[in-house]
Amino acid sequence: MADTDMTVEEREAFLADTHVGVLSIAREGKGPLALPIWYLYRDGDVILSMNGTSLKADLLRKRGRATLTAQQESVPYQYVMVEGPVTVNHEDLDVAELAIHYLGPEMGAWYAGKNPPNAESVVVRLRPEQWLTVDYGKVM
Repeated sequence: MADTDMTVEEREAFLADTHVGVLSIAREGKGPLALPIWYLYRDGDVILSMNGTSLKADLLRKRGRATLTAQQESVPYQYVMVEGPVTVNHEDLDVAELAIHYLGPEMGAWYAGKNPPNAESVVVRLRPEQWLTVDYGKVM
């Protein structure tokens, strides 16, 4: 274990905290598609919501795997990267929970009311198989 590695408890707490993630998905003949995205970390899964007709949803279905990186953008720098298989399904996700996680109760409720799920919305679940973590605060 490197001096900057997070423990299992630290990495899971970090991932469950509020960080905009960067979702990366392999593409044929090009570099990966890498996009910022809101996510929730629940019961060992990274949970994402998106339009099921989007390029990212299409690539997730085709590739069946993805990587998500979450980072702390202030000193001490920290990040958690997870990689693993994904499932893409039409299932209920409380959009308000996701919005409140990022925007707080008032703005989150407003955002969820203005952006309700529709028939094309999908929920993506990424099950972490590989982890890479760094906490530079451990060596400062």
